[in-house]
Amino acid sequence: MSVPNHHARRAPFVFCSFARIATVSVLFALATASLAPVVANAKTPPPKAVLDASAVAAPDRYSADAAQQIFAAGGNAVDAAVAMAFTLAVTRPDAGNLGGGGFMTVLMDGKPYFLDYRERAPQQATRDMYLDDKGNLVPGMSVVGHRAVGVPGTVEGMWEAQQRFGKLKWKQVLAPAIRYATDGFVVEPWLQQRHDTAAKNFVGKTNFDAYFSNLKAGATYRQPELAQTLSRIAGDGGREFYEGRTADLIAQQMYGHGLVTKQDLMQYKAVWRQPLTADWNGYQVVTAPPPSSGGVGLIQMLKMKADLKQAFDGLELNSAPYIHLVAQIEDRVFADRQQYLGDPDSYKVPVDKLTDDAYLAQRADEVSPDEVPGAAPVKPGLGDASAEKAQTTHFSVVDKWGNAVSNTYTLNGDFGSGVVVDGGGFLLNDAMDDFVTRPANASPAGASGVDVNAVAPGRRPLSSMTPTLLLKDGKIALVIGTPGGSRILTTIFQVMTDLVDFGMTPTDALAAMRFHHQLLPQKTIYFEPYRPIAGELAEQLQAKGYTLEGQSFNGDVQMIRVQGTAPEPAADPRGVGVGRVIR
Repeated sequence: MSVPNHHARRAPFVFCSFARIATVSVLFALATASLAPVVANAKTPPPKAVLDASAVAAPDRYSADAAQQIFAAGGNAVDAAVAMAFTLAVTRPDAGNLGGGGFMTVLMDGKPYFLDYRERAPQQATRDMYLDDKGNLVPGMSVVGHRAVGVPGTVEGMWEAQQRFGKLKWKQVLAPAIRYATDGFVVEPWLQQRHDTAAKNFVGKTNFDAYFSNLKAGATYRQPELAQTLSRIAGDGGREFYEGRTADLIAQQMYGHGLVTKQDLMQYKAVWRQPLTADWNGYQVVTAPPPSSGGVGLIQMLKMKADLKQAFDGLELNSAPYIHLVAQIEDRVFADRQQYLGDPDSYKVPVDKLTDDAYLAQRADEVSPDEVPGAAPVKPGLGDASAEKAQTTHFSVVDKWGNAVSNTYTLNGDFGSGVVVDGGGFLLNDAMDDFVTRPANASPAGASGVDVNAVAPGRRPLSSMTPTLLLKDGKIALVIGTPGGSRILTTIFQVMTDLVDFGMTPTDALAAMRFHHQLLPQKTIYFEPYRPIAGELAEQLQAKGYTLEGQSFNGDVQMIRVQGTAPEPAADPRGVGVGRVIR
């Protein structure tokens, strides 16, 4: 469902030749000079602050600094969020992006909104494009290289959000990113490590090393071509990426190798959708609708746990009986996800039925403390998904006026497809791997029976990204989200219930142990290095019939809790994020 754009204030889009601009530094100087407070019309009193301060929870210090500059210039939560997104496209090339896509959940003037700027399949994409003539997957084709690339949505999403809700000029919000691309940023050891791991997959297949071989810990990393791209977008508006010089560079990079064309780019539009909402424990949950599976799954988990209050009463958090009950809830959520969820523009997703109280009470009734894991297959409840990557990034923002943004966006894999746009300096996604790349009738026995997430021209792939808000009496109470692929919804569920059901502080809720379970593989509980499942707990779960497997990553949650008028930002201790109150 599209939401009418009542607040649109799009600037006219006029292309200007980059030849008219002497240098990137000139544009940067102009953009930086514009970072001055906006003077309100004398007849219109400025909105009254309702919080003590603004706040951000950001995945790195550079994006937090960018938000602080925007707030100092008089910007609101959306201005800050857009500045953060563009900054992360520079300082977090593994996950922040221009060449990817994502979701944004917004509270503006007390009203919730949701913006879908997920990538789309190119018009030349076909259902079996990743299969050989025997119906087998071609290894790596949907993950590395040009054919893995979907039509990017990030720039259009940021443009649409800022033009609708932002207070500052477009150039102002891009100024910090242009500065970091021009002057550089200091590479941290963890970023070099991610680079070194990813680069092994790209050797001889993409032009990744030509751009990122100097991404070394301690070095100041400058990206002049990316600075030029950002300057064009700053000067000409967000549609430059889809219709101007940058679009030409993308089309040239794809020609003869991938499927994305200039026409695909010109046709791309972000979509305002009705956010999913649900009542839970005295709060209103505002979260992501399809093509995210995360919002539906999160609501299902929260409601089923509430329905099972009697079974959970007295159980210690993250004890073996507690984990066993949650795992059964997750089985049912992922069974429904696999069967029913896809792109709402190409398939009627039964969201209302999947989140209906009566339906979820029925599903909760199937959960038993005595159930033997895997004894009977869990089936979808209304009548089987691709593997998502964890390399996404999330940030949360509130401003002093009580507006909020929860934004999750991604290249999908670490550094996406490994393809850099020559002359543009930015990476392209491998979002096509989020489709079911081997449809059911081409798959070996036992694969999914319904292909609502199969490749189709123009379709958006299913995602687990779940940018979420909690409202209390119509006011912002929590802004939360995380990377993590299919672990996103289970991670957010755990942090939210730790906060609300167990009364934890934000810091303690983020530091608590996390685990993950989904329908397949059966009987498997995944644990994390930060708080591993070991000792007696491991023995108890294994005695119940579970297999325990370690995983290297379980979220990088960035959240802000608001109590009264005080925002409390908190960054996940598993990452290098920054929680900052900005007065």
